Amino acid sequence: MKKVYIKTVGCQMNVLDSEMVIADLKRHGYVVVDTPEQADTVLYNTCSVREHAEEKIYSALGKIRKEKEKDPTKTIGVMGCMAQKDQEIIFKRAPYVDLVVGPGQLHTIPNLLEKVSAGEGRQMSVSLSRKGGSQSVIARSHETFDPLRDPAMRPTPFQAYLRIQIGCDKFCTYCVVPNTRGPEQGRPPEQIISEAKILAEQGCREITLLGQTVNSYKYRHDDATQTDMASLLEQLHPIDGIDRIKFVTNYPKDMTERLLETIRDLPKVSPYLHVPAQSGSDVVLKRMKRGYTVADYMEMFERIERILPEATVSSDFIVGFSGETEEDFQKSIQILERCRFKNSFIFQYSVRPGTKAAERLPDDIPREVKARRNNELLEVQNRIAKEDNLKIVGSTVDVLVEGPSKKSQRSNDPSVMQMTGRTHCDRIVVFDGNLRQAGQFMKVHVDDASSHTLIGRVQTVEVVSIGGLS
Repeated sequence: MKKVYIKTVGCQMNVLDSEMVIADLKRHGYVVVDTPEQADTVLYNTCSVREHAEEKIYSALGKIRKEKEKDPTKTIGVMGCMAQKDQEIIFKRAPYVDLVVGPGQLHTIPNLLEKVSAGEGRQMSVSLSRKGGSQSVIARSHETFDPLRDPAMRPTPFQAYLRIQIGCDKFCTYCVVPNTRGPEQGRPPEQIISEAKILAEQGCREITLLGQTVNSYKYRHDDATQTDMASLLEQLHPIDGIDRIKFVTNYPKDMTERLLETIRDLPKVSPYLHVPAQSGSDVVLKRMKRGYTVADYMEMFERIERILPEATVSSDFIVGFSGETEEDFQKSIQILERCRFKNSFIFQYSVRPGTKAAERLPDDIPREVKARRNNELLEVQNRIAKEDNLKIVGSTVDVLVEGPSKKSQRSNDPSVMQMTGRTHCDRIVVFDGNLRQAGQFMKVHVDDASSHTLIGRVQTVEVVSIGGLS
C-alpha cells in the first residue's frame, strides 16, 4: 500500500481541495497516514494570502528534508496557491521537492506521482498567467474534479464544503487570489445540486457553499438565462437530508435585497453573513481597490438589519495597509463599533509579491504599529462579542452538535466530555454531553458566555442521531 500524508493550511477552499486530492489518491491505491514520517508521499496544500502562511510551509519543508535524506524514495509535493504563485522558486528554495502543482491541476497529481516514481525527475503542473489566456483549464479541472469526495477528510461526517464558484475578478491591490485561482466562474447549478444530493446521501446535514466572493455567483446558461445566488439557494433548499445551508465569503456590493429576502424566506439557510469590510477609511479602501466606500458598506449593513434583523454578521480587517494613518485606523474601530460584528478576522498587512500593492505602494507602516493596531482592534471586537453573547444568556438555542470540544480532546479524564456545536447564526456553543450526540440537533440552554463561546446545558433532543456514530 502506498502511504500519503497531507498538511493543509489556508482557507476552506484548500480544505475541500485536500479532500478531493485524497479521494483521488485512494482510488489509485493510497492510504492516508497521520505523520509525514510514516508516509511514502508527503503533500503540502498551501496558501499565499499572507506571508506567514508561506513561511509556515517553507519551515515544514525544512523539517521534512531530514526524512528525505534518510529515505530518498520519499516523494514531497507542494500544491495549491503557493505552488501556482512561486512555481520554480519552490524548487530553488527546497531542491528536494519532487512536484509543484497549482490549484487548477490537482487532478494531475496521481499521474505526476507515477512519473516521479518512474524516475522522470521533478514534475510541475501550473496554469499559465491570465495574460497567457489559458485560465479556462482551471474551470474544467474543477468542474470534473469536484464531485470526487472523501468523507473521511471532513472535519465531521455531517458537515461538508461545496464549491459553487472558482476564481475572483475583484483584483484588490493586496490580494494574490485572482492570479493563483484564475478568473471568477460559477459552476453549473445542475452540478452543484447533484453534488449536494450526494452529500445528503452520505449523511451531511449542513453544507457550506464556497466562493471567493460567493454571493457574486452567476451561471449563464446556453439559452441566455442566468442562475444567481438567490436562485441557487432556492434550488438547494428542498433537498431532503440537508438541514442547514451556509455560504462564505461575501462581497459587500453584491449583497442584494433579493438575496437577503431569499435568505429570510428559506428556513434552512443560516442567517449568518461573513462580509469583509477590510477598513473603515474610504482613503484606505480606495488604495486597496475594494470597489466600495464606507457609505456603501453601511448601506448594505442597514439593508441586512432591515430585512434580516436576526442575522449575525462577521468581518475581516487589514491593519497597517500602505499609508494607513492613525485617523484611518480609528475609522476602522468606528465601523466595528457601529456594526458590532459577531467576530472579525484581523490581519496585519503583509506585502504579497505579484500584487499591485507590491508594485506600486510602499509598505510604510512599522511592524510594531501594525501589531499595536491589530491588538487594539481585536480588543474592541472581543469586548463587543462578549457583550452581545451575554445578552443570549438565559435563552435556549438550537445547536448542531459537531463533536468533542478542544478542551475534551486535551483531557485525559474519560468522565469529562464537553461537546461543541453551532447555532443557526454560527455562534459556538459548548456543553457537557457525550459522543452519541454528535450529528444531532439539540436545544441548549445558555448559562454563561465569553467573547467566542456560549456555555450551556442540553434541554431536549430534537432529531435522532446519524446511524453509525457513537
